[in-house]
Amino acid sequence: MAEAHHRHSERALRAHLILVYVFLYVPIIVLIFLSFNEAGLPTAWTGASVKWYAALASNETIQRAALNTIIVAMSSTLIATTLGTLLALGIEMRQKPNSALDALLFAPMIIPDIVLAIALLSMFSLIEFTLGLHSIVMSHVVFNIAFVFAVVRTRLRNFDFSVIEASIDLGASAFTTFWRVTFPAIFPGVLAAALLALTLSVDEFIIAFFVSGAGPSSQTLPMQIYSMIRFGVTPEINALATLVILFSFVALFISQRLNKGVLTT
Repeated sequence: MAEAHHRHSERALRAHLILVYVFLYVPIIVLIFLSFNEAGLPTAWTGASVKWYAALASNETIQRAALNTIIVAMSSTLIATTLGTLLALGIEMRQKPNSALDALLFAPMIIPDIVLAIALLSMFSLIEFTLGLHSIVMSHVVFNIAFVFAVVRTRLRNFDFSVIEASIDLGASAFTTFWRVTFPAIFPGVLAAALLALTLSVDEFIIAFFVSGAGPSSQTLPMQIYSMIRFGVTPEINALATLVILFSFVALFISQRLNKGVLTT
């Protein structure tokens, strides 16, 4: 009786899991499928073709948006990873835990993007800060630091801080201790955090839309997709969205694999 009930529960959970996967990934699969549609209409399949991907390669507007995205993503990832790693080290090395401080550090992760975007735009307007790619970079750093901090801190939970004291006792400087002892030990966590921050920066739209300057010089790929889709969904938009999705999946998969290694070591 108990065994039959257990099998029934397993089948129910498996069916629920399948439905969740269908709900999440069927729209993405359809988008990727339609990006290879030869016809210009997204609803009429006339044959397979890669001409829309070739069209992307010759579209200067999309190339400029892609370059802007790379600049923003790489810059914000480098800054956020550096600051988030140092922040995690400083928090973990303190003697007494502080739940209020922890909640404050994780706040950017749970604050709605629209609220954070309005707050950043208000601050930039208050100090009369010129908007552009640099303002997008600064804004992405603000919310990426929390994610980097969370991932690196997970790695530091299993770190033996006594080796730092031993290194210093043996005459090593603080910088040498960090570079030769601490950093190699936490590097998998730092790399996983950097890949996660890179993915979030590439995908982010709302904050970039609010704090970007006027004109195409500060448009990122998500913003470009939004401006294109207002005139209707075309296979070219599907192709561009497919490339962004595939990049995000690859970066997130690598990050999760590295993070899994962090949790098991």
